[in-house]
Amino acid sequence: MTIPHRRRTALLAGTIAAALALAVGLTTAASAATLFSDDFEDGNATGWSSSGGSWSVVTDGSRAYRQSSTSADAKSLSGTASWTDYTVSARVKPIAFGNSTRATGIAARASSTSSFYSLVLVGAGRAELRRTSGGGVTVLAQAATTVSPGSWHTLALQVTGSTLRGSVNGTQLVTATDASFGTGRIGLVGSYASAAFDDVQVVTGTGPDPSPSTPASPSAPASPSPSTSPPPQPPPGQADGYASVNSLGQNGTYGGAGGQTVTVTSAAQLADYAGRAEPYIIMVSGRISVSGMITVVANKSIIGVGGTAEITGGGLQMGSTTRPGNNVIIRNITFRDASDDSVSVHNASHHVWIDHNEFWPGFDGSVDVKRQSNFVTVSWNVFHATDKSMLLGHSDTFPDDIGHLKVSYHHNLFDGSNQRHPRVRFGEPVHVYNNYYRNVGLYGVASTENAGVVVEGNYFENVAFPCYSTNGYADSAPGRLVQRANAFVNSGACEANGTVAEPGSFYGYTLDAAATVPAKVTAGAGVGHL
Repeated sequence: MTIPHRRRTALLAGTIAAALALAVGLTTAASAATLFSDDFEDGNATGWSSSGGSWSVVTDGSRAYRQSSTSADAKSLSGTASWTDYTVSARVKPIAFGNSTRATGIAARASSTSSFYSLVLVGAGRAELRRTSGGGVTVLAQAATTVSPGSWHTLALQVTGSTLRGSVNGTQLVTATDASFGTGRIGLVGSYASAAFDDVQVVTGTGPDPSPSTPASPSAPASPSPSTSPPPQPPPGQADGYASVNSLGQNGTYGGAGGQTVTVTSAAQLADYAGRAEPYIIMVSGRISVSGMITVVANKSIIGVGGTAEITGGGLQMGSTTRPGNNVIIRNITFRDASDDSVSVHNASHHVWIDHNEFWPGFDGSVDVKRQSNFVTVSWNVFHATDKSMLLGHSDTFPDDIGHLKVSYHHNLFDGSNQRHPRVRFGEPVHVYNNYYRNVGLYGVASTENAGVVVEGNYFENVAFPCYSTNGYADSAPGRLVQRANAFVNSGACEANGTVAEPGSFYGYTLDAAATVPAKVTAGAGVGHL
């Protein structure tokens, strides 16, 4: 019998874990082992047994397993009946609910299609941890959460002894104690709800543990060993500013939460994982020399290890013309000598968080956001003597940016940098607050092409032209700018004109007094300060 690729992977991972357990006497507190994974990219659902509903493998961005009926209590099971303590996770996209009480999600310790634990999303807007026994359903715990039909949600259900824990998009929402089922298979549930399922994984221990492989050559893509310590990433929902906004069918910015954690040490490895369809938390270790721009697609966290992670010679671009770069986190990395931009958010990418990085001069921009991108936060970064620091808006002749380009810039240090902090076209409201501008060359903020920018609580020190707006800038037409509560030390004044929509109508924030900004930003911005 020929074993499908994904099944071979699962069996091999389980065999390796068992061998290690016998060799070194691992306990349940040992590092993780992957028991099972299925991304349905082989185009079939071999190994899954379904009951009720209408199940098929479809193309939904990548291939996924879909249950299409809203008039059936549908389940599909896989795995091994003897599995005991593990975490099952999957990406789940609700499509339609029969009514607001119907649900879809994942199951654990299933002895049959009528007896199992489950973590489900309910159409009314909550997550429920359930026990189904003989077909009867008991809700063990519940919590409100955003349930967005048509959007992917990452669910994880951990069963350890009699303790059950359920997470949605990486945040633990529900927990309960129940000893009804001790072992069993995993499952996917569509209870009178249609849904798509993808990237199903079962792990034991602390989390996913991809098996390492040796590259064919030093530059070949690899599957590196996982990080041995938790990544320095806050839980989902901790991204602030516009990156935290629930919009466009997305619950803020959570990056690769729920995906595997891998550590990369080469450009080929970084490009490999950054371009994969499934979510990943990618830990950058040491200095990586890059040629050109590495494309980062949806659902990735790219985080530097310690304070020494660097990307030199090139940069990161969110998405391409055919693959979106939505829901991406970039943190704790130093960028040097980029041949183009250091970080480029373009091609309608949305929900991107760029936080606690350091930027040194490169050929073009340090952080550019353009071409209909939206809901971005740039926070707690340091810009060392950069020239074209941050462009917002592609060009004066690209009005398609109107209605997009909602970006928050806060608690950044501009140290001897020259211009574009940011330079804005069309976006509104753009929020620039609590930044420290020190010894800036040409200017601080420029609002042009009828952009709407709110500049508040910033500290300008030795900045001759803190803000342009009234007369535009260079060849660009004027924009609108509101300035308030800023501090100007040996600096000019901000041009301010017109009215601008309030960023506070989109998200909550706490404004620091401008006088406190230099101390707070110099102590907390940049790498090594997560």
